[in-house]
Amino acid sequence: MKAKYATIPYVIWMAVFIAIPLILVTVYAFTSRDGGFTLANFQNMGSYTMVFVRSIVLALIATVICLLLGYPLSYILSRFGTRAQAICMMLIMLPMWMNFLLRTYAWMSILENTGLINRFLTFLGLPTMNLINTQGAVVLGMVYNYLPFMVLPVYSVIVKIDHSLTEAARDLGASGYGVFMRVIFPLSVPGVVSGITMVFVPALSTFVISKLLGGGTTMLLGDLIEMQFLGSSYNPHLGSAISLVMMVIVLICIFVMNRFGEGEEQAVIL
Repeated sequence: MKAKYATIPYVIWMAVFIAIPLILVTVYAFTSRDGGFTLANFQNMGSYTMVFVRSIVLALIATVICLLLGYPLSYILSRFGTRAQAICMMLIMLPMWMNFLLRTYAWMSILENTGLINRFLTFLGLPTMNLINTQGAVVLGMVYNYLPFMVLPVYSVIVKIDHSLTEAARDLGASGYGVFMRVIFPLSVPGVVSGITMVFVPALSTFVISKLLGGGTTMLLGDLIEMQFLGSSYNPHLGSAISLVMMVIVLICIFVMNRFGEGEEQAVIL
């Protein structure tokens, strides 16, 4: 009985900060300014199709880059000793202890036209490059800020793989590549799925990175939603509709990734 009472604060927290806001977003999405039911908010999203496409594409690119960088890094870390692993993980997490805005502002000073990179190119006598206010800068900001979200789940799974399994595979004649493809990677798929989800979801909804590193020229879903609630084109009903659609997209992606992970895990067991 006491255990049930202990959950009351959590239930209240969920209701106040999760359930009620979701209900309000849903109500606003399906109502007009005069409070009547309407689907016009969803119909008006057609003019922002490119924003949806751009957000999904850039989020996918950032997720793939994080996977290509994070998986080898996680695998290499898992081969280190315990002390070296702790030091490396601390170094990976160290930037996360800083404020998100400060990290993004730091990249602005690096990528801007008079930033460190262009100053170095000028010192070498090379032409400067337009790095800031581009989609490449936005993807770079996403990768930098969300790479630890890929490394941590993948590393936590790989480091727990029983070494006797890899040794048995080698004893049966498997090469290093065969051991990786037939043993290590299949067993690490749950971590990969978690990492992809943890990177793709915030990358899809970010607005600070696109605003600071994209210079407002690369509008993403987060920027569009913010504009509807706080910008000059104030329309919370349209903003709620866009938010609701984005939540559905995220839930579909999570469902697909979880199903994929379950299928891979069952294949390994078989």
